[in-house]
Amino acid sequence: MTDSSSPSINVLLANPRGFCAGVVRAIEIVERALDLYGAPVYVRHEIVHNRHVVDRLRGKGAIFVDELDEIPPDAPTIFSAHGVPRSVQEAAVARGLPVLDATCPLVTKVHVQGRRYAKAGRTLVLIGHAGHAEVIGTMGQVDAPIHLVSTADDVAALPLATDTPIAYITQTTLSVDDTRGVIAALNQRFDDVQGPDVADICYATQNRQTAVRDLARQSDLLIVVGARNSSNSSRLREIGDEMGVPSYLVDDGDGVDPTWFDGVATVGITAGASAPDELIESVIATIASVRPVSVKQLDGVTEDIEFTLPPQLRNLTRAAAE
Repeated sequence: MTDSSSPSINVLLANPRGFCAGVVRAIEIVERALDLYGAPVYVRHEIVHNRHVVDRLRGKGAIFVDELDEIPPDAPTIFSAHGVPRSVQEAAVARGLPVLDATCPLVTKVHVQGRRYAKAGRTLVLIGHAGHAEVIGTMGQVDAPIHLVSTADDVAALPLATDTPIAYITQTTLSVDDTRGVIAALNQRFDDVQGPDVADICYATQNRQTAVRDLARQSDLLIVVGARNSSNSSRLREIGDEMGVPSYLVDDGDGVDPTWFDGVATVGITAGASAPDELIESVIATIASVRPVSVKQLDGVTEDIEFTLPPQLRNLTRAAAE
């Protein structure tokens, strides 16, 4: 119950925050597929890294599976926004599964870059985190050996001569600062290095990280709304910690501890790229149950990027409307 005699908490909202264009596209692909095919449709892995989004789509008739062999013959099949290895694409073709690929176009861009560098004869280095779905997909999209590194120490340990022609590509959801440090280590160790500018990582990742820095400068405490297996959400929390602000990653309002706000005047809230607005609202509601709140959104970059749906889905939608 709110204590109206307590001083109010200023809640600052980062801008931008929450859904990016790649996540919006991926969710729309599942929803359109359900409209066109009817339930069930099958999704390999989580469409995006957010339990609430996955549960909502499951309630509409999406079935999430770990592997293709769990999908019945001829069933509509969707690949997640993180991308998949070529072996998965080939297995789907071999089984004759009707596939809709929800891979984020910016992830696909990384795949294309990697193949281009490998074709040019360069040794490929992927900056990313082992085991992440996007990294697994990217490493399976290039027909050449790939060396995975996460830190400058990993670069120092690469079993390669200094005159090896190197090219790097990156996981799209990394900390821009950390990535810049790894790229600097590559350039320091090797004589011939090529790769995209750090600004080419992902517009949404960069915008949210820039916004959370601005937010942290004005906040006594930072809350990031997002899943624990969401790389970009974890990076946002880490940035707050690095700036000396107590920072927490929560799924929703239920993850908020009322004791966090003792002596706190201003709380900053942001959200990872796969967290819907209603989860941010649930966090604000929890804070408001402790003390009165005033909410303000900070100025920031306006994101107006939209990604087109897969052509086969556009064609099916057009045909259904005729």
